[in-house]
Amino acid sequence: MEKKFPSPTDHLANERTFLAWIRTSIAIMAFGFVVVKFALFVKQIGLVVTNSTEALPNRGYSAILGIVLLGVGILMALLSYFQYKRNERDLLSNTYNPSSKMSTLFTFVIILVGLLLIVYLLPSIWA
Repeated sequence: MEKKFPSPTDHLANERTFLAWIRTSIAIMAFGFVVVKFALFVKQIGLVVTNSTEALPNRGYSAILGIVLLGVGILMALLSYFQYKRNERDLLSNTYNPSSKMSTLFTFVIILVGLLLIVYLLPSIWA
């Protein structure tokens, strides 16, 4: 029986998928960075508006949420690299089986972060 090698398009599709995960992780990290910097910006504006040298009490969780988003982006980049290498190995050994574990994991993580954002922002609507 002749061993069947994967076509170059299989390898290129694997690489495109990896790059899509990397772009998504960069976007999530950038969003986390913006959230953290916005929290610092609001604190600085508060100091200017109140004309005070004393820092206002920190009542928000923006910095924590931004750092969590940075962590999620880093984790996504790391796991996508491992997934890419596993797919490449499986393609070369002709044992590839698709898996949706990573997609499922990050779907639930993003849903959780979105729900936390809603819970965090709801009090500002009624204030």
